[in-house]
Amino acid sequence: MKTIQKTILTILFTGLTALVLVGCSKKVASAVGGGTVVTPPVPVKTDVSMWLTTPDQSQLLAKQNVSLLFNTGTNSNTTINVDSTTTYQTIDGFGFALTGGSAQVINAMPAAQSNALIKELFVTDSTGINISYIRVTLGASDMSATPFTYDDSSTPDVNLQNFSIAMETDLIPVLKKIIALNPNIKILACPWSAPAWMKSNNSLSGGSLLPQYYSVYANYFVKYIQAMSAQGINIDAVTPQNEPLNPSNNPAMVMQDTAEAKFIGSYLGPAFQSAGIKTKIICYDHNCDRPDYPVYVLNDQTANQYVDGSAFHLYAGNISALTPVHNAFPSKNIYFTEQATFSTGTFSGDLNWHVTNLIVGATRNWSRNVIEWNLASDPNYGPHTVGGCSTCQGAVTVSGSAFTRNVSYYIIAHASKFVKAGAVRIASDASTVFPNVAFKNPDGSKVLIVLNNSSNVASFNIQYNSKIVTTTLNGGAVATYTWK
Repeated sequence: MKTIQKTILTILFTGLTALVLVGCSKKVASAVGGGTVVTPPVPVKTDVSMWLTTPDQSQLLAKQNVSLLFNTGTNSNTTINVDSTTTYQTIDGFGFALTGGSAQVINAMPAAQSNALIKELFVTDSTGINISYIRVTLGASDMSATPFTYDDSSTPDVNLQNFSIAMETDLIPVLKKIIALNPNIKILACPWSAPAWMKSNNSLSGGSLLPQYYSVYANYFVKYIQAMSAQGINIDAVTPQNEPLNPSNNPAMVMQDTAEAKFIGSYLGPAFQSAGIKTKIICYDHNCDRPDYPVYVLNDQTANQYVDGSAFHLYAGNISALTPVHNAFPSKNIYFTEQATFSTGTFSGDLNWHVTNLIVGATRNWSRNVIEWNLASDPNYGPHTVGGCSTCQGAVTVSGSAFTRNVSYYIIAHASKFVKAGAVRIASDASTVFPNVAFKNPDGSKVLIVLNNSSNVASFNIQYNSKIVTTTLNGGAVATYTWK
């Protein structure tokens, strides 16, 4: 009897072991060198692809293996209706400021690692995040190792005989690599200061452009665009001055609205026209609390004919300020050109604020782009000038041959990876709990970016062509949904 019992137990144990092993085989295919090889889950059938980032960073732009099938059902969830027949502005792209400091830390990496990083950021296929718009500094910004312009003569050089971009030994090589990956990338160039000898205080920080040098400074822009073109770098647009109402940065220069209108209308615009330069001129390039500034410039008819549109930051004011400017001048474009994340912030807080105000807010208020500040920095948030931003966090932190991705990488990637240049914004229902924005790509595919602005797990519907899919987001999470 004991022998029979032992035999039965052995059979049961063997069978149970076999069942366990069969179940585990779905997860563990083999063991090699002490590690396990995980068999990926079988992709489920879905109409809608979903990419997720959670505030606890457990999911970082991660594609979800969930079945989101359009159906004709109904429920009591909030519904975001997406209507691709109602279109708004064309989208130029999403990206970052490639400052001199960014280029310096990227260019200092070993070639293989530097090239791999640039490819991940700028390649236009599905392997990267497809940055399609970058902002470069015309001369130094505060995120350069030292302040400089392209003509730092000790005495006035009105013929710009000493003009040179030769010091851009990091920026130009990185730009050339980017252009090789994406020849159509849009580049916006912005100065932080005119050469000191052109200014009221003879310094690269503070002061204003002396009227007697307006013509010379216009030629300075012409020479810059021509010099970059000679390097194979097309500058799509310029602004006359970064943050023209901020005298406190290093470098910095004040340019009041009256001065900017005069400079554009009587000098910069005519200089571009005379030289056959097609580069766009965008006015303002400062905070949303002073929409009267671009309105003044655009109301100046001499300047208006040369101005493509207005650029904004959001260190002050409200993103909704963009829409009245658009409504007042609907033929002129709106751009969002700078917002930093800081070392003092948190991943969850920055993710929520930037997606709400920039990815959703700026584009729902007519912006053709969103550019974050700054693309790359070292572990100490440099390089930066003395008096420059010492807490500005790069989208990536570069340390030797390695880099880490920070919150602004994911903020921008949730749009840049999926919304292609030439896409159009399309209608989607506004929601306080689920801030969102929708786009239609040139190939007809749709993109919806949604944030769960609550602290709780919540479900909602995406409705398109009278059918819905139901999806769920954790509190504070952002997702990008795509479908044909």
